[in-house]
Amino acid sequence: MNFYLFFILLFLITEYVLDVIVEFLNNKTLSKELPTELIGYYDQEKYTKSQSYSKENSFFGLVDSTINLMIIIPAIIFGWFNIADNIARSFGFGEIISGLIFIGIIVFASSIISLPFELWRTFIIETKYGLNRTTLKTFFFDKLKGLLIGSIIGIPILSLIFLLFEHTGQFGWLYVWGAIAIIQMLLMTIFPIFIMPLFNKFTPLEDGELKTTITNYAQKYNFNLKGIFTMDGSKRSNKSNAFLTGFGKFRRIVLYDTLIEKHTNAELLSILAHEMGHFKLKHIYKMMIYGILQLGFMLFILSIFLKNELLFSAFSMDNISIYASLTFFGFLYSPISKIISIAMNFLSRKHEFEADSFSVTTTNNFKDFIEALKKLSINNLSNLTPHPFNVFLNYSHPPVLERIKFIKKLEKKLAIQSK
Repeated sequence: MNFYLFFILLFLITEYVLDVIVEFLNNKTLSKELPTELIGYYDQEKYTKSQSYSKENSFFGLVDSTINLMIIIPAIIFGWFNIADNIARSFGFGEIISGLIFIGIIVFASSIISLPFELWRTFIIETKYGLNRTTLKTFFFDKLKGLLIGSIIGIPILSLIFLLFEHTGQFGWLYVWGAIAIIQMLLMTIFPIFIMPLFNKFTPLEDGELKTTITNYAQKYNFNLKGIFTMDGSKRSNKSNAFLTGFGKFRRIVLYDTLIEKHTNAELLSILAHEMGHFKLKHIYKMMIYGILQLGFMLFILSIFLKNELLFSAFSMDNISIYASLTFFGFLYSPISKIISIAMNFLSRKHEFEADSFSVTTTNNFKDFIEALKKLSINNLSNLTPHPFNVFLNYSHPPVLERIKFIKKLEKKLAIQSK
């Protein structure tokens, strides 16, 4: 058997088996007994509901993974990628246009396969547990807008990548790295201004106590804001969230309307102080730099496998091309990507604890931040007791009970120091 084919199939199956093990362990840790921290917040009925929600999502995720594995393995073995490539080439265009058609076929096929699962998750599972507010019209309009925006942004970027790799020789990966890094920073700047409003309505927060409280806090800690906005998150879901987006003068605070409905002003400030903490502690910039470095590493490895005949043979390809090399390399790079994601999740969880610390120490409000975390967990039906192995592999945020324990420990430590 072709070595590359063996390696790719081995990793696909190993990753699937690992997912099954993780979900099995995760379901075993679901406790029927309500954690002490949440007594008085959850009633037993809602707690049981949250566990059922976790179990159903877990089972559904495994069904999704199983069917995807049953599709991707035959696609590789029986040369379905070659069929897509032959279709792309049949139009008689050059390499760049053929590459765009090839990628387009794969994206379209992937979207069709994933569509039933997205519909089921949104309109069956999320609706069953009272979390969904999306209509079919909104769902499909979102899909259409996403496809249109993805095409407007993605086609020029892909064309540039194909062109640079094709015409800049062995150091093409360096040119691509520089180009993508610049484009990423540009997109991060314009995304909140031009792209996000296409999906949600952003309304400046009305004058009042909440706005005054947030503004005063931001000024106290020299945090420049373009504005404070509410977002109609309730248009799609009952889940709550808040985030900071943009850079420099484009930086803005965004509060879901569902968040404002369910939290006090003090709790909202503590949540936003956490988000501001990510910026003040340079987490955003650090993660951006790490991402750019990862990109460079990936592109360098990619350059080694460009137009590799054995790799193309593994996919039963008739023709060798830059664009197909990019697609097939994704399978080879998956194990490295998984290892990097575990490391990045570990770093992200560390950053979350640091931002929690920033929030409670700058607002001097431990109680309200803990209250906010509890309410968010209840409202979003979060899994309160995920298995540590699942956290290690997949969680970018620490489980809520770990965060509450950390905050209470910090409060005690600071109280002792102040005496």
